[in-house]
Amino acid sequence: MNENKHLPLTETVYYVLLSLLHPAHGYIIMKNIEDLSGGRVKMAPGTLYGAIENLLKHQLIEPYPSEDRRRKTYIITELGRSVLRKDMERMERLVEITRQELNKKGEAI
Repeated sequence: MNENKHLPLTETVYYVLLSLLHPAHGYIIMKNIEDLSGGRVKMAPGTLYGAIENLLKHQLIEPYPSEDRRRKTYIITELGRSVLRKDMERMERLVEITRQELNKKGEAI
């Protein structure tokens, strides 16, 4: 598994993967993204479904069996979890480096 070929994630893809730590269908994913971002990120259905198709193609998410035949439900795969974790670690390193550099300049964060 080469998680690095999927990095860095866009903010919207990051939120989709984060939303799919638990099974969800499109409307729930859009609502989760809005909630997780504090209302800052709102995904249009077309954007979401394009992202879902891409994530399915790269095997970062997969269909999840559901009794609701009207809605397709998805969940993150192990590869998707690994990519999400690696991107989180990448961003944590960026924040730490930024904090160190600003502190060298005497700028408090």
